[in-house]
Amino acid sequence: MEQHEHDAQADLSPRTKVVALGRPERSPGASLNPPVTFTSTYIQDGPVNYARVDNPTWTPFEEAVGELEGGAALLFSSGMAAVHAALALVPTGGTVVAPAAAYNGVVVSLTEAQADGRVTVRWVDVTDADAVCEALPGADLLWLESPSNPLLEVADIAGLTTAAHEAGALVVVDNTFATPLLQRPLEDGVDVVVHSATKYLSGHSDVILGLVVTCDDELRARLARHRTLAGAIAGPMEAWLALRGLRTLSLRLERACANAADLAGRLADHPRIARVRYPGWGAIVSIEVDGDGDGSAAAEALTAGTRIWSASTSLGGVESQLERRRRQPGEPEAVPVNLVRLSVGVEDVDDLWADLRQALDALE
Repeated sequence: MEQHEHDAQADLSPRTKVVALGRPERSPGASLNPPVTFTSTYIQDGPVNYARVDNPTWTPFEEAVGELEGGAALLFSSGMAAVHAALALVPTGGTVVAPAAAYNGVVVSLTEAQADGRVTVRWVDVTDADAVCEALPGADLLWLESPSNPLLEVADIAGLTTAAHEAGALVVVDNTFATPLLQRPLEDGVDVVVHSATKYLSGHSDVILGLVVTCDDELRARLARHRTLAGAIAGPMEAWLALRGLRTLSLRLERACANAADLAGRLADHPRIARVRYPGWGAIVSIEVDGDGDGSAAAEALTAGTRIWSASTSLGGVESQLERRRRQPGEPEAVPVNLVRLSVGVEDVDDLWADLRQALDALE
């Protein structure tokens, strides 16, 4: 992006930035959208010598998300590729402080790394700031999700980041659930932000991508080297689709958040709901279903009984999805077996509620 364009956009609302960022320079006859570059090879003596290092189709999406988060972004082939790049910042034999209830891909990765002797993991409850601080001395990295997946626990990002830095640890925050429209962890001093761009940023359940964002040039260089050497690179078509999806992020998120707030209130009044987990913002609601025994059978029956809601293991798309999370291998035991995670979409909220209510009312 040209400097004058960057300066002109610096004071814009994020709702405008998601539409305006990552555009080609304006000139008569120029395309409004960036092109897709399909190539594995470049003529020598240019800025890039091979497509595993860079592709011009990545750049607009990276620039847009980086500007939204307040840092510099790197695009990866998946959210887990971005997670592993961030975890690679921990030295062999280092220590990671991480939530006991977090995204299961992170929990499984850390558990296996600890079993192999590559890291030591100190599992914590991120809502207990004192316990997190007690675990920080000697740690190399603090991993946070806020809200967490799928318990929707909220951490004191700013306070814990200060404590982690005082202990000499880096801080990584998975900002997938919030997106940069709802919170910007880099402004709280966080070192690296991670996204599964598969979810809200692209928003249409049709690409697999991940991102890391940082303000630190040295960390960005290390993360970029990891991407190149691990080959964890995005396809150009996926990058182009994700940028197109980003254009409607503000609209999608506004509608989904309003729907989630409405449904959280209605669900709390239903007799088959034992607990509603909702932090008061965002578009994810988790519920615990009341039923015989541990409630897991009732939770499964709920997910099988809806017509509009899709029983599927993702989130952040325009369509509403629900899933009993403990059916997934590696899901932390801290997650109740009767918990159903709802990714609230942009459909009519009355239709969404009617579908949930009929499925709940049908439970034996």
